Amino acid sequence: MSIQEILKILTDSGIEPNEANVEVKMLLEHFANYGAKDIVMGNKLTSDKLAIVKEKAELRARTRQPIQHIIGFADFMGEKFIVNPSVLIPRDETEILVRKAIEIINENNFKMALDVGTGSGCIACMVAKYTDCQIIGLDISTDALNTALDNASRLNLFNKAIFRKSDVFSNVKPRESFDIIISNPPYIPKGTKVQKEVEFDPHNALFTKDDKGLEFYEKIAKGAPSILNKGGYLLFELGIGQSQAVKEIMKDFSDIEIIKDLAGIDRVIAGRL
Repeated sequence: MSIQEILKILTDSGIEPNEANVEVKMLLEHFANYGAKDIVMGNKLTSDKLAIVKEKAELRARTRQPIQHIIGFADFMGEKFIVNPSVLIPRDETEILVRKAIEIINENNFKMALDVGTGSGCIACMVAKYTDCQIIGLDISTDALNTALDNASRLNLFNKAIFRKSDVFSNVKPRESFDIIISNPPYIPKGTKVQKEVEFDPHNALFTKDDKGLEFYEKIAKGAPSILNKGGYLLFELGIGQSQAVKEIMKDFSDIEIIKDLAGIDRVIAGRL
């Protein structure tokens, strides 16, 4: 068994070659402690380690389970986050949301932030790491909150990233207020067909009950003004084709800014109260 044969296991299952290359490198690094330096040095893999990597590649090919679930970690903004079927796997698009939030927080010297639907805690943790803000991450899932807490602990963000069980704003305490609210909410309309890998993500973090994917934008935008400080911001990640509808939903906010991703898709919307 060779690395090329392991790569073929993935490509034969329909995984695109460039993606398969990346995934084999991830499997080698995680399960065989074998990286780019070893390749350059001409270090050989033992048959035992190759067998483990082959087994994991076969699992990926057979089930189409995301590589991040097989490894147990996902890369996000230079950090490794614990992931599992109870949380969304952090995606590159969400970095745009987080970087915009960090920019606004640091420009305005904000001190209190709220992350609605925190999942793995990747948004809350990166905001806590790169600003002087304390951030509270809310989620309805106890399993997701446990994962978020584990991630914050690994990054030594005690007392900066705090997590709380809440259905949107249901557990925001009386007289609590925030300078910025950030959310990557569920925005896939019910009944939408998704990739096999995406089906492993928790459905309540992906799908809305309405047929336009706007359910949580409406709930959050409606409740946000009562807990945002004057001049505070609301930021959302957007689904494809939703920017204008969400802009209309954010009628209580001004200075609306829409940010595109690298593919030219409207991906983040920000507004000031």
